[in-house]
Amino acid sequence: MSISYCQLSEHIISSRDGIVKITFSSPVAGAEYPKITVRPVDIKSGQVWQAERFRENKVYHLNVKQDEAARYFESLAEEYRQIAVFLGGETETYSRSGSGFKCKKSGNSMKAPTAASKQNNRQKEYILKEGDNIPALVDLGVFTSDFRVVNSKYDKYKQINRFIELIDDAYNDYRGEDITILDFGCGKSYLTFIVYYYFVKVKGIRARIIGYDLKADVVENCNKIAEKYGYGDLEFVVSDVTKDVLYDRKIDMVISLHACDTATDYALWYAVSRGVKNIFSVPCCQHEINHSIKRGGELDVFLKYGIVKERVSALLTDTMRAMILEDYGYAVDLLEFVDLSHSPKNIMIRAKKCKKISDKNLAAIEEMVNKYSIEQTLYRLAKEDRAH
Repeated sequence: MSISYCQLSEHIISSRDGIVKITFSSPVAGAEYPKITVRPVDIKSGQVWQAERFRENKVYHLNVKQDEAARYFESLAEEYRQIAVFLGGETETYSRSGSGFKCKKSGNSMKAPTAASKQNNRQKEYILKEGDNIPALVDLGVFTSDFRVVNSKYDKYKQINRFIELIDDAYNDYRGEDITILDFGCGKSYLTFIVYYYFVKVKGIRARIIGYDLKADVVENCNKIAEKYGYGDLEFVVSDVTKDVLYDRKIDMVISLHACDTATDYALWYAVSRGVKNIFSVPCCQHEINHSIKRGGELDVFLKYGIVKERVSALLTDTMRAMILEDYGYAVDLLEFVDLSHSPKNIMIRAKKCKKISDKNLAAIEEMVNKYSIEQTLYRLAKEDRAH
């Protein structure tokens, strides 16, 4: 017996309390994701279906509200040929047949979800709490006007808190009365405003934050937003990090989120040359090594195919940056950081100045640079500095 897309969707929704998970596989042509797994979970704002969408070894999350579930499951039924519904002790496998699905049942050892297991995120104590008056989160659409998390934006809410947690790790024991932060290539990102909120409202520290960007209209708009929020020590300036003379007083932290290509190198060098204590950088558009690298050794096998060459070049770029920072006395971590738009550029360089300058890495980098004819801006700036 065959059932329709609509009947399958209704069956899934009515069986919610007994479902462990659902997998959608064997996509039809044009489907965006090769595989999707869906689970019923309970979050602060209510019951949702949490989807994990898999593509190119990455996972993208989506929370679907109950009143949107029927349409969502019907759309998935149209895009996938096989659907497995894992219930407590039983699996229902639906295979596409004509305009509907045929079902086959079999046993499994999975346990039905308990109330505790479905209360996803309720035990997590976030730094930016639901109910806090954070205007940037309202403007982003993450909070409602009464400061509740929008159901479909819970993933973004977690990502923003993750970013603030990384900063909090570095400043948890900070005892200063004020802090100066430079944000390079700030763009339209509301993260700058959220960082300001964290230091001023959560930590009770006077924060002076200066955001630099090349686009005058972006800078003008950001200054208007800062004025609207009443953030008096937050300002934005039109400037080019690669050539303009920038802030010349003591700086405590440098942020560089998606500064394009070599702009990240100049931002890092700005921090290094002034001995800035903490650096948080998520690089973007790393073309320099990809355009310059030539065959010359063991890495040649990775240079044959364009997409592999591009990714290897990006990893080499961030590795070289991290090694150079280490030589300039920084303890460096390379962390996975998924940004608000699920960008594939998902490595964060987190660095803290705590050691003496050395040259243990520069020699190894120079050997690789010579072997593969690599051009890399941060390495060039460091080499010029050492030559003086």
